[in-house]
Amino acid sequence: MNMIKAGIIGATGYAGVELLRILSTHPYAQVSAVSSVSFEGKPISEVYPNLCGIRDDMLGDEDDVIQNSEVVFAAMPHGLSEPLARKCVDAGKKFIDLGADFRLTSPEEYEQWYGLSYKDPALHSKAVYCIPELHRASAAGKEIIANPGCYPTSIALGLAPAVKEGIVRVNSVIIDSKSGATGAGRGLAQNTHYPDCNEAFAPYKVASHRHTPEIEQTLSELAGEEVKITFVPHLLPVNRGIVSTMYADLKKKMGLEEVHRLYQEFYKDERFVRVMEPGKIANLRNVKYSNYCDISLHTDERTGRLIVVSTIDNMVKGAAGQAIQNMNLMFGLDESAGLKMIPPAF
Repeated sequence: MNMIKAGIIGATGYAGVELLRILSTHPYAQVSAVSSVSFEGKPISEVYPNLCGIRDDMLGDEDDVIQNSEVVFAAMPHGLSEPLARKCVDAGKKFIDLGADFRLTSPEEYEQWYGLSYKDPALHSKAVYCIPELHRASAAGKEIIANPGCYPTSIALGLAPAVKEGIVRVNSVIIDSKSGATGAGRGLAQNTHYPDCNEAFAPYKVASHRHTPEIEQTLSELAGEEVKITFVPHLLPVNRGIVSTMYADLKKKMGLEEVHRLYQEFYKDERFVRVMEPGKIANLRNVKYSNYCDISLHTDERTGRLIVVSTIDNMVKGAAGQAIQNMNLMFGLDESAGLKMIPPAF
């Protein structure tokens, strides 16, 4: 088959360069063009010296990428992807958005949480939100895919079996998540400045993080009823990885073995979700640089609560890897193509 021509807009951001890294070894796709507003006209290897002699692609503009690609990945902050998607659709190109512009079905919630309104509402009818393990049936042949956020991915995969099968009280859910500093993007911020981040650990945006409505949207869809959650993210002093620990009241007394069987059955055909054996604890070290999500299960018999720990690499399964998984779905490819990286041992 002919190689799919894939372009990256925003290639010098963390998610953008991770797309380039993974796509460079994809068996059915090749990077056709890359762009950057900040570094246009320079080779990307000048921005990221690790690519020297491997990927010396010249950074052009967004129109170069759209013209020379069959599928365009946009790794941009919210508010910038909607007009890019319109250009792609009008040019007959597929579009995968790693930003937030197409994640929320409610324009009112988008305005409330992101402070912006949809400028092209008709475009959103062409888009589908896709965590492949939960939504793959709706992705094939779509023109626009909204790639989920990193926190929502770790949380939805961790809670989906329990919520879908109705074993927990959905409005008792409390989520405590920790992310590496790359989750904040490449832009400078005080809380990710080395002296502030190193040897430190603290929550941020307590009960006010923009991923909250996305999490609730997915859990509500799974539950078949409105779900409201308490979500508190934390900044870990590491480069990459997410650990989400989730607490929910069980509707009836269930032993760990029974919960474990339910999760194993739910994910039995999923290559990238690993349900750990009872007694094991998920650790971000074991998913770094990979597209895997590790889930460990725990029950607190004294309080009747289920505790789920879900770990992903925020730059791979939480961003670039999942976007490529979605591209594979879009084009009818083996879903794991280009994503068979083995996590390093340390």
